[in-house]
Amino acid sequence: MSTPAVVIGAPASGSGKTTIATGLIGALRRAGRRVAPFKVGPDFIDPGYHALAAGRPGRNLDSVMVGDDLIGPLYRHGSAGADIAVVEGVMGLFDGRIDDHFSSPARGSTGQVAELLGAPVVLVVDVRGQSQTIAAVLHGFSTFLRGVRIGGVILNRVGSARHEQVLRQACEAVGVPVLGAVPRHDELAVPSRHLGLVTATEHGTEAHAAVAAMTDLVARHVDLAAVVALAGAAVPGAPWSPEQSVGEAVVGRPVVAVATGKAFTFGYTEYDELLRAAGAEVVAFDPLTESLPERTAALVLPGGFPEQYPEQLSANTALRAQIRELAARAPVHAECGGLTYLMSDLDGHPMCGVLAGSATFTPRLTLGYRDAVAAGDSALYTEGRRVTGHEFHRTTVQFAEPVQPAWLLCRAADQPTGDGAVQFGVHASYLHTHPAAQPDAVRRFVEHAAVH
Repeated sequence: MSTPAVVIGAPASGSGKTTIATGLIGALRRAGRRVAPFKVGPDFIDPGYHALAAGRPGRNLDSVMVGDDLIGPLYRHGSAGADIAVVEGVMGLFDGRIDDHFSSPARGSTGQVAELLGAPVVLVVDVRGQSQTIAAVLHGFSTFLRGVRIGGVILNRVGSARHEQVLRQACEAVGVPVLGAVPRHDELAVPSRHLGLVTATEHGTEAHAAVAAMTDLVARHVDLAAVVALAGAAVPGAPWSPEQSVGEAVVGRPVVAVATGKAFTFGYTEYDELLRAAGAEVVAFDPLTESLPERTAALVLPGGFPEQYPEQLSANTALRAQIRELAARAPVHAECGGLTYLMSDLDGHPMCGVLAGSATFTPRLTLGYRDAVAAGDSALYTEGRRVTGHEFHRTTVQFAEPVQPAWLLCRAADQPTGDGAVQFGVHASYLHTHPAAQPDAVRRFVEHAAVH
């Protein structure tokens, strides 16, 4: 049997999903449950808070990037050993990738993932400014799609005891159980910046305090026993296996250095698992303060917020020189923030100088799923390889001279445009991909590392 789950959805962004989901994970754990946390979509920030609350890695379920068929296996893999799973949704319940024609549930939406898992949805509704109207809201969500079951509602930001009473009566009238009524809680606001919340790693001890406060809030105002009783899932088949995905491990156990710390926090747990399964020794290091690990044969620079720490990154001149030397002879994989770190400078601060040119912070947000084609052979992909990835950044790069792009990206109806660069063993771009969808690319990367 698969681990039972509840999916935390909402009518719209800003309803309080992250507070309720993180608090629910923490409260269930405090009550003695082993909780597996998940996030729908490509978000890297919320899983960091989930991990603090659960004491185990937060994982993503993104049907756009990995395909529908991998959602169940990835869920079974990530929930192994857990008593219950809490899956935080994205945006509104039925919001997902926008295609040329209307479809519901949209690809990558919370509703679609709930349907694929066979799990009930707990709808978090921000009830400020409404009372009896919630009956119509719940009736609409409950009847809109037969395959998406609304198992209960958590009333969020309730104004008073009288407000709660009226809301409960309205919910009862349409047959949707009230699992909790949470009062207004402005004091739980987590700091945010240009790409969303400040990451749990950066927020440090304050992040732990925020998670503890969310846990206290949910423990006081949500019926945990009712949530546990509601949970369920129907996920047939075997769990995803990193070992089976990459095949026989590469001989030699090359050291793959993976950047972490405050500046580089955007990485999928499955990437490290696949690297190890392919035969690599994965060693984490913090570019803000540390050097490359001994015997480094390949380097992974994930996304994150290097634009928040340019002075500290620039000050680590020894590491910048090491990376420049390594990139001339060994494979380097950089995504988004990692790309900007490889440039000559970031907002005028000297960076690694592996790719000649400048990275600049801009007020413009670039966001969305992209269909991409590998523009040339690299340490990860062969030319012509097609993938679906995601962009999420407010920086831009300007190369000092023409480069071989890493990808040709399709954005809406526009003509394909080049993204990133392939140079020597370097594959660097703004595109985030999910490694579970391209395990052969991870194996190819480790094979190149073994040579060095």
